[in-house]
Amino acid sequence: MRSLFTSPPMAPEGGGSMPTNIDTLCINTIRTLSMDAVQKANSGHPGTAMALAPVAYTLWRDVLNYDPADPLWPNRDRFVLSIGHASMLLYSLIYLAGIRDVRPGKPAANRPALTLEDLEQFRQLDSLTPGHPEYHHTAGVETTTGPLGQGCGNSVGMAIAEKWLAERYNRPGFKLFDHHIYTLCGDGDNMEGISSEAASIAGHLKLGNLTWIYDSNQISIEGSTNIAFTESVHKRFEAYGWHVLELKDANDTGDFRRLLAEAKAETSRPTLIIVHSIIGWGAPHLAGTAEAHGAPLGVEEIRETKKFYGWPEDKSFYVPEGVPEHFQQGIGPRGAEASKAWKELFAAYRAKFSDAAKQLDHIFAGTLPEGWDADIPVFDADAKGVASRASSGKVLNVIAKNYPWMIGGSADLSPSTKTHLTFDGAGDFQPPQWGGSYGGRNLHFGVREHAMGSISNGLALYGIRAYCSGFLIFSDYMKPPIRLSSLMKLPVTYIFTHDSIGVGEDGPTHQPIEQLAQLRATPGVTVLRPADANEVAEAWRTLIKITDRPSVLALSRQNLPTICRKTYAPATGLAKGAYILADSEGRPDVILMATGSEVGLIIKAAEKLKADGIKVRLVSMPSWDLFEAQPKSYRDSVLPPDVTARVAVEQAAQLGWDRYTGLAGETIVMHGFGASAPAEKLEVKFGFTVEAVVAAARRQAGK
Repeated sequence: MRSLFTSPPMAPEGGGSMPTNIDTLCINTIRTLSMDAVQKANSGHPGTAMALAPVAYTLWRDVLNYDPADPLWPNRDRFVLSIGHASMLLYSLIYLAGIRDVRPGKPAANRPALTLEDLEQFRQLDSLTPGHPEYHHTAGVETTTGPLGQGCGNSVGMAIAEKWLAERYNRPGFKLFDHHIYTLCGDGDNMEGISSEAASIAGHLKLGNLTWIYDSNQISIEGSTNIAFTESVHKRFEAYGWHVLELKDANDTGDFRRLLAEAKAETSRPTLIIVHSIIGWGAPHLAGTAEAHGAPLGVEEIRETKKFYGWPEDKSFYVPEGVPEHFQQGIGPRGAEASKAWKELFAAYRAKFSDAAKQLDHIFAGTLPEGWDADIPVFDADAKGVASRASSGKVLNVIAKNYPWMIGGSADLSPSTKTHLTFDGAGDFQPPQWGGSYGGRNLHFGVREHAMGSISNGLALYGIRAYCSGFLIFSDYMKPPIRLSSLMKLPVTYIFTHDSIGVGEDGPTHQPIEQLAQLRATPGVTVLRPADANEVAEAWRTLIKITDRPSVLALSRQNLPTICRKTYAPATGLAKGAYILADSEGRPDVILMATGSEVGLIIKAAEKLKADGIKVRLVSMPSWDLFEAQPKSYRDSVLPPDVTARVAVEQAAQLGWDRYTGLAGETIVMHGFGASAPAEKLEVKFGFTVEAVVAAARRQAGK
C-alpha cells in the first residue's frame, strides 16, 4: 500500500490547520460529511466517498453539464453512481450543488433536493438519503444503484438512448442531444459479469458519449482484491475497444480534468479512466484497509482523520462558510446557461419541426402517441392456431410502427422470439461501419441477457419505450434488472418465449418450471401468459397502457388454437387478469382454470365433462397480478367462494395456485424439471392430458 502521507496535491495546507484553498475545503467537506453520516447511522460505507471526493468534486463542479435548478433538463449530462454503496458521496454532491427538489414531476424553485438535516438522517426510516441511491426518491439520482454492475449496464443504455435521440431528432442547426454519460464504478463492478457484458457491447457500438471512471482502490470486503482479482483491467477494456486512460493519484484534480477532456474529445470509443485511490484517504489507521469500506470509522478515528484534514475535531456535519457557494458557482452558471440555451433552441425547433417536437414531448412526459393501437389485429378462430410468440411478433410490429420511440431486441434470439421489427424504416442500431445507424430501432444485444435487461432500464430512464426478449428459462440471468425495473417503476417489456415443457426436445435445461412463480412473486411486475392470438393482442393493448411498472409476456413456442370468440367470451377480459371464458347454466359443479397453452386443454376437457352432464365453468387466468388488482366483488364473481370444486392446470411449478384452488382443490402442474422428448410425449408423461383433467374435475365434482 502506498504511504498515506505522500503529500498528494490536495493534502491539507499548513499541517493540521484549516485549509485556505477553497477547492480543498470543498473536497474535505464531502469527506467529512460522508464520515459523519455513516458514523451517526452506525451503518454505511465511508471509505470510498473519502477517497473519491476529489474526483467527484472536480467532475461536478468543473465539468458536468447539469443545471441544479432544473434537474430534469433533457440534454443534461448523466452521472451514474454504480458503486451505490458510496451513496453519501452522491448525497453530499446533491446537497452542495444546490439541486432543486422535483415533486411531483417539476422542479421546486424554493425547495432543495437535500438539506443538511437530510444528510443527518442518512439510512433512517422515510429519509431522502437511503442506504443506496433510489431513482424517483431523491432528486439528482439518475438511477437506482447498489447491486454492483447494474449502474454500468444502465449507463450503456443511457448512452444508446442519447445516440438514438440525436440520430432521430437532431437537425442541421438544431443539436438537441449532445450530452455525455459519466459512470463511477469500482473493483466490485468490474468483477461482476454484467459489467463485462455491458462493456463489451459498448465497445462494439463505439459509444463515444460514455465515460466510466473506475476507482481502482484494490480493496473489497474480504481484504485486498489480490485474493481474487489480479487481471489487467486496462488490457481487458482495450480489448473491448475502449479508450483507456489512467489517473495515478485520485487527489490530482488537475490531471483528472485533463483526462476528462481527453475522454470527451474521443468520440469514436467509450472511455475508461482508471483512478488509483486509497480507500479511506486521511484516516491514520484505517486508510487502505478493508475496515474503511463497509463500516463506520469510529469516533476516535474520525477525530484523528479530521485533525489530518485540518478540520474542527469537535464538529459534525460541518460545512464551512463559502463551500456551497463556491461549489455552485461552478456547476450552477454553466448548467443554467446551457439549459437556457437548450430551451430556446427547442422552442425554435418546435416552430420548425412541430411533429418531431410533439414526439419529444411524449418522450419527456412518458405518455403514449395517438393511434398507437390503431392497427392491432383481430385473429380469426383457427383450430390449428399459431404460436403465441408468432402472434406477438405480428402485434409488436404494428404497435411499434405507430410508436416511433419504441425500440428493443433480443439476446441473439429474435428469429425465435419473433421480436425483430420488419417494417420500412425500422433498421438496426449499429455504428455505420457495422452496416446500420444510431437511429435503428432493432437492438442486437448478443448473448448477454443480464446486460440486456440493465441496458433496457437505461433506455427507459430516457423515456424510450424499451423491450427485450429471450427464452423464459433465461429470465434466470435477468432477475436483478427486472427487479430494478420494478423498483424504479420503469415500463420495460420483457418478452419471454418457449414458456413451458412445450419446448420438447431441448429438455429440462431449457424447460422453465419455477420462473413464472419467481416473476409473479416480484412486487410491481405484471406477468401475462396469454392463451391464444387474441389474448396476445389484448395483452399488448393492456401492457402498453401500463407506464409505471415493467411487464413480462410469457409466450409459447408451439402453436395454440385460436379460440372462437363467438362461442367463448371475448379476449378483452384479459385486461382484468382473469375472466370467465365459458360458463354453465346455474351453479357450476367445478371450475377449471388455466393460463397460456393449457387453456386449450381445459376447453377440450370441458367438452367431455359437459357431455357427461357435469356443469363446468372455464376461467382463463393470464395475469394473476391484474386479477388481484380487481375489486373483491369481481374476483368473487369469477371464482365464487362457495364453489370449492376447482382444478388449476399449468405447465409450471405449483407455487401460488393454492390461492385460487383452495386447500380442497387440485392442481395439474409440474413437480420436477421436465425431460427431453417431443412435446406431445411430455404432455402424456407429466399428466397434461384431457383424461387427467377430466378425472381431476370428476373427483372435485364428486361425480
